[in-house]
Amino acid sequence: MNSLLDRRFLFVTGKGGVGKTTVTAALALKLASQGKRVLCAACNAKERFSTLFHVAPVGSEVVPLAPNIWGVNMEPSVAMAEYGMMILKSRTLYHAVFENRYVRSFFRATPGLYEWAMLGKAWWHTTEQAPDGSNRFDIVLLDAPATGHGLDMLRVPKVIVDIVPPGILRRDADRAWAMFQDSKQSGVVVVTLPEDMPVNETIELLGSLEGELKLPVERIIVNSMLPPLFSQEERNELIKPLDLDHGDPGHAAVAAGARRSHRERVQAQSLARLGDLRVPRIYLPHLFEGAESLDALRELSRRL
Repeated sequence: MNSLLDRRFLFVTGKGGVGKTTVTAALALKLASQGKRVLCAACNAKERFSTLFHVAPVGSEVVPLAPNIWGVNMEPSVAMAEYGMMILKSRTLYHAVFENRYVRSFFRATPGLYEWAMLGKAWWHTTEQAPDGSNRFDIVLLDAPATGHGLDMLRVPKVIVDIVPPGILRRDADRAWAMFQDSKQSGVVVVTLPEDMPVNETIELLGSLEGELKLPVERIIVNSMLPPLFSQEERNELIKPLDLDHGDPGHAAVAAGARRSHRERVQAQSLARLGDLRVPRIYLPHLFEGAESLDALRELSRRL
């Protein structure tokens, strides 16, 4: 975790359902415990920060979640409006331009513009200053969309840098893209599960991040690890077909053991495949009582 302490921006992504938001919140707790001021930013998502931190629902305004931790759930139209106000510096001029129905239709029809509005807003918070001139936040954690949409979001500033003529939009995309590619300031954290499909997506995702986009992948976080109950020999025995009487109370126990053995086998095979990747890994345990509490987050933070 030490190498994460000096980052200004972390892009947290992975297959849907692997626990990205929970891992983002646990990372925030860990970094905050080291004295960092952390912003957790979600991308127009079903809001879960309030459930995890036991606070009021989080909307498009930055609000406190816990000591040294703030949260925001970015909405594309609101982010675009904020960007427009920063550029035009006049509410009257902003309404004349951005509230025009033809302009709004253009925004909705332009691929990637709303994605850039959210990603650009998250990046902008790394430049935001407090009244005393210091950084308002030490680090921004972007709870990004799942794998495919997350990649599309990261491609947008690169496309702007490559094809958009010099101007305000190009200037900000240049600055953001330079930060995202700088391994001393930024990095991608990929969350996965020790299962076939999430690992397949993780391997493909890393290929695109490192090959196509040339972005630094900081960590793979393997979430929901099961503690092994069986040896390899016991697993082999449990997967053999057994002629048991279904009315026998022992049948349910053996069947449960076989299911657990299968999950352990898949987990071991998945970890072996991840072991071929040259990216540091962090392992988080499966929490049998669920992760929807501050105590659970604190436990995951401690494991980080």
